[in-house]
Amino acid sequence: MPGADIDLRAIVSAVADAADHALTLWAGGDTRVRQWEKVPGHPVCEADLEIDALLRERLGQIDPEAGWLSEETADTVHRLGVPRVWVVDPIDGTRDYLRGRPGWAVSVALIEDGDVRLGILAAPARNELWIAQADGPATRNGLTLRAGDRTTLPGARVPADQLPRIDRDLVTVEKPNSIALRMAMVAADEADLVATVRWGNEWDVAAAALICQRAGATVTDALGAPMRFNRPKPTAFGLLCAAPGIHAAATDRLAPRAREILGGAPG
Repeated sequence: MPGADIDLRAIVSAVADAADHALTLWAGGDTRVRQWEKVPGHPVCEADLEIDALLRERLGQIDPEAGWLSEETADTVHRLGVPRVWVVDPIDGTRDYLRGRPGWAVSVALIEDGDVRLGILAAPARNELWIAQADGPATRNGLTLRAGDRTTLPGARVPADQLPRIDRDLVTVEKPNSIALRMAMVAADEADLVATVRWGNEWDVAAAALICQRAGATVTDALGAPMRFNRPKPTAFGLLCAAPGIHAAATDRLAPRAREILGGAPG
């Protein structure tokens, strides 16, 4: 199933069904699902595992040759030897899911030769379905998205609870726990900038990266380098997702912090 032959309807149906199941388990915020911590500070629950299994079965039926990379599945080298890979976060924003807040989403990307060919975010508690293909527009609930045209960094909207003192010239807006949804806010011109300076995983950002790029936003790592996917170690240092007119200024501000944190360590 090369990129030109993506069965979009079947894939969207599989992701939507998985998201609906997650919503049923969520029960409008009645979080009675069993939960624990994979490592301190990183919660996981039964729903993460159920959605992961459901997606792996359904997406595997659609493209049996594709590899698999998911937050909730042990990684193997198999994915490095195939041209296409599903990159999945079954519930991005588990903290919001467990707290009964709507800021979570099912995130699915199809990677081909290192590039995202298809990205889908299903956020059923928000009644949102975000879709982008590499050769088409980004949409939310069928409406085409366009990132903002802001050209000055001061005053830029950032989904955050609070900002460091050095960034007090920016403006905070609503912050869903899902980083994919925060990125999607840039695609929808509901935010101008999302940035991190820590190691992150491909499954957190792959689908949202394509949605943002097809909406005209610029997405890089914290040093301003382009992002590639299905790497042997599927991580990147930091994220910078911004309206195109402020990405360079945001990089100038963020990159020195990133280099200081990295301390010269290889990426």
